Amino acid sequence: MSKHLKNMGVVSLLTMVSRVLGQLRDTLTTGIFGATALAPFVTAYRLPNLFRRLLGEGSLTAAFLPTLQETLHRNGRPGAFALLNKVVSWLAVVTGGLVALAMVGFSQSRRFPGHDEKWYEAADLTVILFPYLAFVCIAAAFNAALNVFERFTEPALSPIWLNLAWIAALGGAGLHFATTPLGELHWLCAGVLVGGFLQMSVPAVVLMREGWRPRLDFGLSPAVREIAALMAPGFFGSAIYQVNIFVGGMLAFAVSDSAATLLFFANRLMELPIGVFAIAVSTVVYPLIARHAVERKFTAMADDYRKGIRLILIINVPAALGLALLSRPIIDILFQHGAFTAEDARAMAPILALFAIGLPFFSVVNLTVRAFYALKDTKTPVRIALVDFIINLVLSLVLMRRLGAAGLVLASTTAIIVQTLLLKRALTRKLPEMEFAPLWPSVGKVLLATLVMGLGVAGGWHWLQGAGFGDRMTDLLALVGLIPLGVALYGVVLWTLKIEGRDDLAAIFTRLRGKITRAS
Repeated sequence: MSKHLKNMGVVSLLTMVSRVLGQLRDTLTTGIFGATALAPFVTAYRLPNLFRRLLGEGSLTAAFLPTLQETLHRNGRPGAFALLNKVVSWLAVVTGGLVALAMVGFSQSRRFPGHDEKWYEAADLTVILFPYLAFVCIAAAFNAALNVFERFTEPALSPIWLNLAWIAALGGAGLHFATTPLGELHWLCAGVLVGGFLQMSVPAVVLMREGWRPRLDFGLSPAVREIAALMAPGFFGSAIYQVNIFVGGMLAFAVSDSAATLLFFANRLMELPIGVFAIAVSTVVYPLIARHAVERKFTAMADDYRKGIRLILIINVPAALGLALLSRPIIDILFQHGAFTAEDARAMAPILALFAIGLPFFSVVNLTVRAFYALKDTKTPVRIALVDFIINLVLSLVLMRRLGAAGLVLASTTAIIVQTLLLKRALTRKLPEMEFAPLWPSVGKVLLATLVMGLGVAGGWHWLQGAGFGDRMTDLLALVGLIPLGVALYGVVLWTLKIEGRDDLAAIFTRLRGKITRAS
């Protein structure tokens, strides 16, 4: 387990660096453009991002990784590299076709008159952005292969390349050479495309150093057919969740020009603890449980799955409450600059707080769905995701009329909670070893420690608001004072309660601290 904890620590550290760069990117972006002017770009960016998550990080990775793991186990690296060539060849054809169709289709948007200009601007930007889909889908296949070969550093670096290219486009060419607001958005699109190319090319070079030699191969081997068969239901399962997000963004764009931007960046903030830790745990645990499933060691699979869930909950339950309690000062400090106004910040705060409620559930769903895929069951998540989609759509249409963008978030949060409960019940029925019961003592301790932390943070925030320091200073003190206070209270209570797996958690933070010290 020590080796896997080390891998989690590496992924967590690099993801933390990525999220810091991502937050810098978001702060610069909103400060330069503001919530309203940025809305067409955010809306355009959602569509290639939707297909990226469906094809790349969704059904493809879920179907490809366990099959590649099995091929490596049976045929060694030559067999795994041959399968990778087949998958990448077909992926290039499919994504290339999608990109061509989307670019031609959206370029004809002005043939349909009668809509607000913002929709035509979003369609024009979609034409520019869509090639990003092909880059990152192929990158996802490369990164899945590296994970199977237990190389986790390079895949964790992937989003860093996008963030750096995006920031360069904002702070360099975009501001110096663009002469119009639309021109600045075009440079922003160029930054996304350059970032996507780097995300694809860097892991490809690493794989070549591992012995892979790229070549076109459209052979339909049994493994390729198995991946396609697994992807079909997996695609629709992922599609349902991702379409929920996409539809929410479109509905928000319809609510107001700024609502789509506020929803997008609030969701980005909510994903910070998911990205730093939950995704790191899932990335490392998924190949492990997939290997156990291949070897039919279901007790070991259940043990590692529960360890992953416990680590996710230990971090994300208090993170959710912290984000909800301190949503306003966090947004004020990170976003209220330049063209992003105080009114925008006030509108975004309740959206972030509502997103935060669903954070632990989203994190658990992420690993639980992968447990189904490790068992090569992609149909059950699809059925449950369909229920999730219906709940989300109905509630969105009802609540958006009364609550606006906040109603859309409340709908998606309710749906993800229902999805979590249904997935857990189905997984236990399929594999009784995966029952949740052994985790209840840990959950109780996490909730008690989170309650103590919440009381301390809420009390401190109430005192700061009445202390007369001024708005900006109050917000700053909340971040630099109350967040460490909350972490300390939570850690002390959790340690005192002797949380299960605390030695594993201590090992992760020791490794993280050591890497940060060496890096500095």
